[in-house]
Amino acid sequence: MEVNMTTHEKDIFQEVTLRICGSLDLETGMRSCIAFLRQVMPAKWLSVHLWQPDLGAAKTVFVADEEGGETVDVLHPLSIEVREKFQKFTFGERVLVDRAGLEPVAVHIVNRPSAEPATWSVAQYFVPAESSLMLMFLRSGGRPLGSMVVSVEGCDRYTEEHARLLGNLHEPFAIAVSNALEHQEVLRLKDIIADDNRYLHRELFRLSGDEIVGLEFGLRDVAELVGHVAPLDSPVLVRGETGVGKDVIANALHYSSSRKDGPFIKVNCGAIPESLIDSELFGHEKGSFTGAIAQKRGCFERAHHGTIFLDEIGELPPAAQVRLLRVLQYKEIQRVGGTASIPVDIRIITATHRPLEEMVKTGNFREDLWFRLNVFPIVIPPLRDRKVDIPALTRHFLRRRSKDLKLPAAPVLAPGAIDQLMAYDWPGNVRELENVLERALILSKGESLVFDRILSPPPKYSARQDGEKGLRSLDDVISSHIMHVLEEVGGKVHGPGGAAEVLGINASTLRSKMNKLGIQYGRQTDI
Repeated sequence: MEVNMTTHEKDIFQEVTLRICGSLDLETGMRSCIAFLRQVMPAKWLSVHLWQPDLGAAKTVFVADEEGGETVDVLHPLSIEVREKFQKFTFGERVLVDRAGLEPVAVHIVNRPSAEPATWSVAQYFVPAESSLMLMFLRSGGRPLGSMVVSVEGCDRYTEEHARLLGNLHEPFAIAVSNALEHQEVLRLKDIIADDNRYLHRELFRLSGDEIVGLEFGLRDVAELVGHVAPLDSPVLVRGETGVGKDVIANALHYSSSRKDGPFIKVNCGAIPESLIDSELFGHEKGSFTGAIAQKRGCFERAHHGTIFLDEIGELPPAAQVRLLRVLQYKEIQRVGGTASIPVDIRIITATHRPLEEMVKTGNFREDLWFRLNVFPIVIPPLRDRKVDIPALTRHFLRRRSKDLKLPAAPVLAPGAIDQLMAYDWPGNVRELENVLERALILSKGESLVFDRILSPPPKYSARQDGEKGLRSLDDVISSHIMHVLEEVGGKVHGPGGAAEVLGINASTLRSKMNKLGIQYGRQTDI
């Protein structure tokens, strides 16, 4: 600020600062400012120009007159001679305004702009030939921004006193222009990110299989339920065997809702280690645990104003179930290591292939959480119960996989091949069908597709008939072995001689596995 600034000058400085820096909108601030400047100096027009050295031009971004002001975007090409003059400031009368501790400001008085080619090359677009103007170059942080021009009708209207008043106002004008430019850049980047986000959502939706095959036949009832609940924010529980396409239904629920332009966060609860699940879902504060070197937003925060899809919800550990219940009840979360409650506006869609009702009975899933998640259940039938969809699914997957494998065209099915697909019982459901078709495409070498050597085991060994033949699933074998070991060690899980030590695994890992398999264990002091 000027060392010897008078009281009057200080009042002007304060008033202009309040007016011009009171809004990030350049147009609003400048309008208010020019209305005040007219009271203390000759000023009919005000304009702001940004120099574009890479384009060899000046860009006018704001103009104002007695009727008001507006933001513009007008580019004025400059000749080499004019650019050199601008760089050297070799035009008009210059008044140097000293400021305490700051670089002096040069205000150029041009009382006859039509006689100054450098000035007139730009000024001619917004002032008449018979006028006077003052030009002040704006800098911020040592970086040139452009210039501000105050002008009025008539020649020889400006004096050194006017230049001194304007020079004292360099700082608020420079800050206002710099802030406005930064604000515009933030808005521009925000629009780009929002547009990219929408595009990415559309692409992910398309790539993940936005077409739900079977709406006319096997999934007709499912489609009707999706149509009823998609526009609402009610929790949805999607149920069905592994591989039936629960994630596709979750996609349809989100992208058919009012939240379709918001984030869609997918979480596989069974794929996150128990020790990390709270951090992944709810986030953590810096230093909340070893390795937490920075603050992290969890999946619920990232799903704000959108949808979170919790797949395999039956794998969620008891502690995380309690925290999820809080999210459903109060619509807020707390990061690990934090104390502040963070509100979240989300819709929750869950999915599972496990019998949650039985898990509630055995105490492995909270009953209150079950009731809150099971507001609107959607059950997807297995492929063996909707074989009518197999021809349509086959056509869909062959077309998509042929494109992925860069085949010139999708091979046709050999005679009788579709009958083989229809006769098979598909224990792996739609996912198994997709894998079988991809395997056939790889082996076909452009010939007709056959499945004689691919469909293994044959239908008579399907999952439904395994029990009848005395065969047992892997989970049954593991469950039986764990219970046998527990019986041998007297039910002890943790500590020397416990089941965890006998099995050679961590005690918490064993408990987690027992919870998933529905194996009950006591609450002794050594467990």
